[in-house]
Amino acid sequence: KVPHRIVLWRGKKPATGLQQAARVARYRLLAEVARTAKARHILTGHTLDDQAETVLIRLTRGSGLTGLGGMARMSPLPVAGESELALVRPLLALAKPRLVTTLRKAKIEFAEDPSNLNPRFTRVRLRDAASILKDEGLSAERLALLALRVRRADDAIDAMVASALVHIGQRAAPPHSGVAFSTQQLFILPHEVILRLVGKTIDAIGHEGPVELGKLETLIASLLDRPPGLKVRRTLAGALVTCAGDRLTIEPAPKRRASRAVFRP
Repeated sequence: KVPHRIVLWRGKKPATGLQQAARVARYRLLAEVARTAKARHILTGHTLDDQAETVLIRLTRGSGLTGLGGMARMSPLPVAGESELALVRPLLALAKPRLVTTLRKAKIEFAEDPSNLNPRFTRVRLRDAASILKDEGLSAERLALLALRVRRADDAIDAMVASALVHIGQRAAPPHSGVAFSTQQLFILPHEVILRLVGKTIDAIGHEGPVELGKLETLIASLLDRPPGLKVRRTLAGALVTCAGDRLTIEPAPKRRASRAVFRP
């Protein structure tokens, strides 16, 4: 006697990046239903096998520690403007075969997504390779355990970053309007902490979305390798990063001017 409702993703679908677009649409639709029901939590059926596939996909894309930590049991809903809605994955530690067996034994019907069998998608191809990986010791359980351990390390680094921001970050002196760090204090920190500290500050101050890890790594490398006395000035993700003397300043970058079309007769 649980009310059930199916919502449809209507409209034109993209020719490429279909699964990512479908993921965005799915959470947007769920958010709309949650608001109507005055619910604060959305539960999904992600299993341990989904976690393993997520880790593999992110590994193939060169993800950092945060990505290799896989999916969290609880996280904010990845929909803009829906910060009050939480996404919960209560079955994340449960193997999918066990879940399916349980449902069949209890005679509970469930839906099979036909896209799960389409080799056009990366996740399906990795799923098909699961038996080979398992024979080599890389089972879903091992990959999920890896995600758990990486997430644990990731949380520890984030705690160090938060502490460092409190102790060495300070409001930039005029005419600047951002955050400043002493390079003597900043550059003695572990490299990963420097990356995250600068990256999180850029994300908070910039106006062009999250900074890309590869670009952030290039920036930090240039700052660490700069000759003494050389001034470095870079724009990244809508933030202006200036390193001069013993000061690293991060402030909002001037917004780019929209290009004007020129029409000729």
